[in-house]
Amino acid sequence: MAKLSDRPAIGLTLDIEPPGGYAKQPWYAIRENYFGAILRAGGLPIALPHEPEQAAHYLELIDGLVVTGGHFDVDPALFGAAARHATVTTKDRRTAFELAITRAAHAHDLPGLGICGGQQLMNVALGGSLLQHIPDAVAEPLAHEQPNPRTEPGHSVALEPGTALHRIVGAPEMQVNSAHHQAVDKVAPGWLVNARAPDGVIEGIEDPSRRYFIGVQWHPEYEIDAGDKRILEALIAACKS
Repeated sequence: MAKLSDRPAIGLTLDIEPPGGYAKQPWYAIRENYFGAILRAGGLPIALPHEPEQAAHYLELIDGLVVTGGHFDVDPALFGAAARHATVTTKDRRTAFELAITRAAHAHDLPGLGICGGQQLMNVALGGSLLQHIPDAVAEPLAHEQPNPRTEPGHSVALEPGTALHRIVGAPEMQVNSAHHQAVDKVAPGWLVNARAPDGVIEGIEDPSRRYFIGVQWHPEYEIDAGDKRILEALIAACKS
């Protein structure tokens, strides 16, 4: 069948919640602004349910991947941690699916963007590790779980010159929102740090061997900074290249 749209299909991973609230059975969830931001950037958003065994099949349907954030953590055992911090909570089937589809997308050079917890997942999937709780690991940290609304910036990030992210954004720094208690520790082999917060916390990573495989610790779908839309538009452009 001929393709009806020149919009690249962008698969977005879903969150999942237990019974209660929306439904009496477990239910998938995603904020509308993830889909809206992809549409405004020129893509066609597609929801991806948690089926690890079907990751390769989903990959055939999409042109790009967004690994979204959520109120949970990657299991520390997946990056070799000997202990698990008391604040860590996991969603194991979601993580299993995201690991499978992230690794497959990376292997096939499919453009990928990791957002917040999605950046952390991306780093672990390709061999990196995480700080399990920023307040216990960083001296005098910023409020990375910002008290003000997520529609407002929480702090700045400095972009690393010469990185793909810096070229995409076209500015030395961005104002970003912040909603995380974990962060990248050791970067996956071959990857680069492309952004840091003023307290030194890693806020962005990328694989220079891929046409677009980038993680950011903030939420560009809120489009707080002019660079946020450029990040999403560059994802769509990479899917067309």
